Amino acid sequence: MARSEKEYESPFSARYISSEMSFLFSAQFKFGTFRRLWIALAKAQQKLGLPITDSQIAQMEAHVGQIDFAKAHEYEKKFRHDVMAHIHAFGDQCPDAKSIIHLGATSSYVTDNTDLIQMKEALKLLLNKLSQIIKLLASFAEKEAASPCLSYTHYQSAQPTTIGKRACLWLQDFLMDAIEWERHIQNLPFLGAKGATGTQASFLSLFNGDTAKLERVEQTISQEFGFSKVLPIAGQTYTRKLDLNLLNALESFAASAHKMATDIRLLSHEEEIQEGFGKDQVGSSAMPYKRNPIYSERICGIARFVMSLAQNPAYTTATQWFERTLDDSSNRRLSIPESFLGVDAILNLLHHLLTNLSVDRGQALDHLHQELPFLAMENILMLAVKKGGSRQTAHEKLRQLAISSKIEKLSTESLIHQIEKTLDLKADELKAFFKPEALYGAAPQQVHAFIKQEIAPFLAKHAKNAPSFPQTEI
Repeated sequence: MARSEKEYESPFSARYISSEMSFLFSAQFKFGTFRRLWIALAKAQQKLGLPITDSQIAQMEAHVGQIDFAKAHEYEKKFRHDVMAHIHAFGDQCPDAKSIIHLGATSSYVTDNTDLIQMKEALKLLLNKLSQIIKLLASFAEKEAASPCLSYTHYQSAQPTTIGKRACLWLQDFLMDAIEWERHIQNLPFLGAKGATGTQASFLSLFNGDTAKLERVEQTISQEFGFSKVLPIAGQTYTRKLDLNLLNALESFAASAHKMATDIRLLSHEEEIQEGFGKDQVGSSAMPYKRNPIYSERICGIARFVMSLAQNPAYTTATQWFERTLDDSSNRRLSIPESFLGVDAILNLLHHLLTNLSVDRGQALDHLHQELPFLAMENILMLAVKKGGSRQTAHEKLRQLAISSKIEKLSTESLIHQIEKTLDLKADELKAFFKPEALYGAAPQQVHAFIKQEIAPFLAKHAKNAPSFPQTEI
């Protein structure tokens, strides 16, 4: 029996996520980054005068990617400490450098800096994908900018909008999320080399009390890993508010995706917007006619999972005792990777959804025409007031007409005739309000202006981003 059939396999790995995101949270990337951090520390210490040789560094560099995981596992069973296990496994491969690996550092030097490197790289990957989602959705919105449809407030029929304008509601939320992700990528700080309690005492001892060298060693290492700033104050670990803020940004995106997918699920019931449906796709094992919006449903399900994970860093931040405690470690090993994997899955599903989305404009227009006589009443109310009538009186008369019309199921022509008599308005004046384009206001212009002024500059900045999306077949 195959391993995947007799042991638990994450649905993320099996179904939804990209190989690029999977690699960023793999053991190879994590512990390979430990080694890169040890090498960067040794190089910086050598430049600042510590007795570290080029041959020691060369030996470390020669084995940076050759991790003996079996040996590391044996050491971890012995030491009950993953960082010490990998120090020894690396030292076995680099005997000449064994004495200077992890010199002056505490475990958080590699664990926390690696977490920050992982999260920054993962967020870059997500932002690249989100920029493509924004591009697809903007194209959809422009195409449907003047396609009229019913709008809904309280899920009750309301004044018409356009399909493109509704898409811009989703688009604006995604743009806000993208801008927030950009901010985190630019501002996320490096922990640096802070020592056991954040005082850098061990490094200060190595540099014979030269505080200037403390700053230089941190700047050298942080710049090598693409960080423009170093966290100025820390305990043993970086403040867990960094995790809290970053996962909140992922949660915000998940909420945006959930809102869009929910709207599409509701609209698919109305048959106005439909997901792509494969030639051999089965909607239900019992009901052969079913055509379910499965990708929108999956987006909602995973989004709820991501939103639930964002609670974890709040609890972790709140329960960090003094300079650090260790109950955060097991939680963060789960909540941080799963949050990023979840968002990657949502983006992959969104890409599949948007590249296979279809609109039935005729169905949307039919639904609109069914409600049009009632939707025109707001504009008719404005006309009555312009002609000198009382707003409150006209409102009450229209309200009564609407109720009786619903009960009696009057035709549009009959309703116009009733309004004409009740408000002393001319039929020709009223008929103009029963055209969809007279009721959806400036929706098309809003779409084009929003995309030109807000979306286009963002997409221009990310024009070179062309991530590959996995085939979402399941």
